[in-house]
Amino acid sequence: MERLATVAVSMPCGMIFCLTGILVNIIQAACFLIYMACFKKYIQKDRWSGNRHIVLASDIFSGLVRIHADLETLEVIGKEKALVMPNHTCDADVLMMWLLAERFNCLRGALMVMKKSSKYLPIYGWANWFNGAVFLDRNWAKDEGKLKSSFQELKDFPISFWLTIFVEGTRMTPDKLLAAQEFAISKGFPVPRNVLIPRTKGFVSAVQYMRSFVPAVYDVTVAVPKGHPIPSVKGFLRKQPSVVHFHIKRYAMNEFVAKDAMLDKFRANGTFDGKESRDLRIPPKEVIDCCHLALPASISIGAILLIRRFSLLSNWKGISSLAFAVAFDAILMYTFIEYTKLPEQGKVQARNGQVVKLIH
Repeated sequence: MERLATVAVSMPCGMIFCLTGILVNIIQAACFLIYMACFKKYIQKDRWSGNRHIVLASDIFSGLVRIHADLETLEVIGKEKALVMPNHTCDADVLMMWLLAERFNCLRGALMVMKKSSKYLPIYGWANWFNGAVFLDRNWAKDEGKLKSSFQELKDFPISFWLTIFVEGTRMTPDKLLAAQEFAISKGFPVPRNVLIPRTKGFVSAVQYMRSFVPAVYDVTVAVPKGHPIPSVKGFLRKQPSVVHFHIKRYAMNEFVAKDAMLDKFRANGTFDGKESRDLRIPPKEVIDCCHLALPASISIGAILLIRRFSLLSNWKGISSLAFAVAFDAILMYTFIEYTKLPEQGKVQARNGQVVKLIH
């Protein structure tokens, strides 16, 4: 029932999102054909439209973004080519990384390494495919050559870019954290409390093939303060803003930093220590409040005018068209929610800084 309620609440805004998203995908498809035929070297400058459509939609309800970084990093971020390594916290991580790139005017070059199944998701997956995302099978025998060729193609990328790799390989859940802790104990590794054991092959491959033309690695630690909801697609559809902290540290290609101790301190203090802090809320709260009122009103008025203009309720053909549009919107919203939700978890609890599974 909760899922159906979320779908019902999201349908008015979802209808506009779906219609404009499909339109953007069609424009991207047309541009892609031109790209393949004539202008491969130059059309990459306009590879931002699909991501921007999704970012503008989510930006309205994104809430507060707080950046923690040193002044040196803030001066160059978004102005250089970089490999970005965030921790994988929730189902909205990709949206959050796009929002971060938008804040630093780097959305046009915000590239992702993603799982292959997301490529087939309408609007979101198609936009990523047109935008040049790298899709993986999560099988190194299949992915190694694909990663190598994709990394080498970026050498001629005409603008600054971020290539985001979630080195944990999957979203963190209590069950996955428990498995990571058991694996760490069996191998004699430090036992993680807030992150999973990274999968290093993709990252090592990226460094190996990109170090000659990518000067920096951005280690991004994402955290949400206590008392605020974890960002999610479901929360976005329900217009529930959150507060997200990004700790960003720039490293040369041969450097690396661990996140676990840093997240322990964040959970204890509610902030990252020793860094410049900037609050980036775009748009302002007044605009968000206005959108909460204006969007439903404009959607309702637009729907009424559309129905009256084409007399959609005067015949079965019009009624069938309306029913198809509503059903398509509901199915697409349900697909987004189901695809991005976290899996059901077993019963676990924290004990001495570790996650322990409860057995009855």
